[in-house]
Amino acid sequence: MSATRPYDRIKRVIDAVGAGAGLVVLSPLLLAISIAVACKMGRPVLFVQERPGRDGRPFRLIKFRSMLDADHRNGIHSDADRLTDFGRTLRSTSLDELPELWNVLRGEMSFVGPRPLLMSYLGRYSPEQARRHEVRPGITGLAQVSGRNAVGWDDRFELDVEYVDRRSLMLDAHILWRTIHSVLRRDGVAAEGHVTMPEFGGSTQTPSGHGG
Repeated sequence: MSATRPYDRIKRVIDAVGAGAGLVVLSPLLLAISIAVACKMGRPVLFVQERPGRDGRPFRLIKFRSMLDADHRNGIHSDADRLTDFGRTLRSTSLDELPELWNVLRGEMSFVGPRPLLMSYLGRYSPEQARRHEVRPGITGLAQVSGRNAVGWDDRFELDVEYVDRRSLMLDAHILWRTIHSVLRRDGVAAEGHVTMPEFGGSTQTPSGHGG
């Protein structure tokens, strides 16, 4: 289990109040996007996937669906094939992330923290990289405002651990402000040569204790 700081309790209150208010205020937008996703890509409207939360405990992350289902008979199998223009717009504006407010309200996520990645990555981290799970994952984080998906894996994990060590109200406010700026500019949505982010194959750092 990870150590809890006094700020973490304050942060949880801010998260719960902010997420609850956000779900109410943004409910017309959430409904409009749901209808648009259903019309453009069909059902299901939501993408639900198990992700690791604090201390690696799994939870069900909820996002708006932004990709078509794989259809090998019609040549739709890669992310590039599955990501439609509409889905690309959802991702570039981060509107696909809005349902994660429910995860924040439930205490599975925070507004700010390392992004929750795949369960299959848990055994690939170095011990230092695994420290990113000492806090709740976030809708946005230090790595995201430093380039979003354009930041390489090692740099991204260094930023995640830096956030774990430096987390504070002022840092969270700074990250949220930079997130708004980054989203408006639609910076770093995809890594170079990829429509999203390439798979993390394992740490390039020298592990201490067990392999990454």
